[in-house]
Amino acid sequence: MATRARKAKAKAKVSARKTRAPSKATTGKRAALCTIGYEKALPGAVISELTRAGVKLVVDVRAVAASRRPGFSKKQLAAGLDEAGIGYLHLQPLGTPEAGREAARAGKIDALFRIYDRHLQTKAAQESLGELAGLVKARKPLLALLCYCRNPNACHRSRIVAALEKTIPLAVDDLIPSPA
Repeated sequence: MATRARKAKAKAKVSARKTRAPSKATTGKRAALCTIGYEKALPGAVISELTRAGVKLVVDVRAVAASRRPGFSKKQLAAGLDEAGIGYLHLQPLGTPEAGREAARAGKIDALFRIYDRHLQTKAAQESLGELAGLVKARKPLLALLCYCRNPNACHRSRIVAALEKTIPLAVDDLIPSPA
């Protein structure tokens, strides 16, 4: 019984929306950024959550923009978002390399983060990070980083946010769509 209670409490923490504090190294107005993962959700729930938050551009940060989950492969997702008046941009270089995805599937989050942090230093990833930073600094439209992982703290999205926070004061809202 105690195990069920711990699992329920942990699940509640993951499901709760949270806004991160802005970087202490920055001052001035904060740019807004959302993140969202589609694990355990249907496309309609993800689009509904994005719409509720006022997101106008989804930045797909998956290395492979294909999914076994119907509605989440690149073309299907872009079409569904377009119907809802939300733009789509795939920044593939910000996706997790294969070794990182394997570590994540194995539940080795520390290994995932070590692998991803190295990947984020590559030229292609840095260029895409610069493109993303430009979009965030423009402050319009409100955008959301999209990946598979439901828990933003166990996803490479958190590393992208951390990299952005080094140069941009951010107010981040981790969106959690209703599960299927």
